[in-house]
Amino acid sequence: MFENIALVGATGAVGTIVRQLLAERNFPYKSIRFIASARSAGTTISFNGTDHTVVELGPTAFDGIDLIIASTPDEVAAELVPWARQAGAVVVDESGYHRMHDDVPLIVPEVNPEAIADHNGVIASPNCSTTQMVVAMQPLHAAARIKRVIVSTYQATSGAGAAGQRELEQGTQAAISGTPFEPQTFSHPIAFNLIPQIGSEKHMGYTSEEMKMVWETQKIFQDESIAVCPTAVRVPVANCHSESILVETEKKLTAAEARELFEAQDGITVIDNLDQYQYPMPLTNSNHDDVFVGRIREDISSPNGIAFWCVSDNLRKGAATNAVQIAELLVQSANA
Repeated sequence: MFENIALVGATGAVGTIVRQLLAERNFPYKSIRFIASARSAGTTISFNGTDHTVVELGPTAFDGIDLIIASTPDEVAAELVPWARQAGAVVVDESGYHRMHDDVPLIVPEVNPEAIADHNGVIASPNCSTTQMVVAMQPLHAAARIKRVIVSTYQATSGAGAAGQRELEQGTQAAISGTPFEPQTFSHPIAFNLIPQIGSEKHMGYTSEEMKMVWETQKIFQDESIAVCPTAVRVPVANCHSESILVETEKKLTAAEARELFEAQDGITVIDNLDQYQYPMPLTNSNHDDVFVGRIREDISSPNGIAFWCVSDNLRKGAATNAVQIAELLVQSANA
């Protein structure tokens, strides 16, 4: 049973959304503990009508806890998991640290919920850009098997945390007023600009953010033959990642068939009407949990290609919502 739960990183941007989701979705629990760094320890969080004192992360922070949702940097995740295992708790880890470990399932509940049975005390949630892409890929892959994906991402500044959002706002104000501004979070000014690098160089000129999309997609679908060619770009948008995706399938799908498959898939909302200027956009799809798909069309350059546009809130489905859904899967499996 998972009755006593803890949230690590409870005061951060993603942790705050996790708290909201736990309340909104009536997540079952007997007790709940909010854990953060020494900087936030001792502060008070009001949750479901009760005040809770934030506990400092440390070796004894998980005593009596059954289930942990952790939203932390990689180095913190590496440190906390041994403490959690010592306490007998299962960790849903939102960091990148455990994603490619062979003994850690990488879960998107709409895509591979069955993989949760193979956990060894840790379950990883994928990178935000991977998460929305594989949700959109799932119905097409199930119907016609995807062989190849070409994806370009348009990633919001919220993906770099609160500092990224502040830099967009401050840099934009500076650019409009003609005031000098030195970027700190990004390698170049983000206001009125696009930066075609997210992460460090990793493999053959691809960045770490791009290679995450390759390796994580293959792991989630348990198919290393799926070819993924990604380009990750930071854009001057506050929230919601967008992706231009082209998939090549073994079996031909028409645009109408692809649209029907998208519409039938849990977690996907289709917005697709060019005549009415209707399609997913960050401005209208922020603060939602679904993956939004539009601009669905056949690839005019190859016989078995489907192109589409995909938008998702990277702080919600890309992070907080996916983690809460994984936790819900754990509870359901324990109660089955």
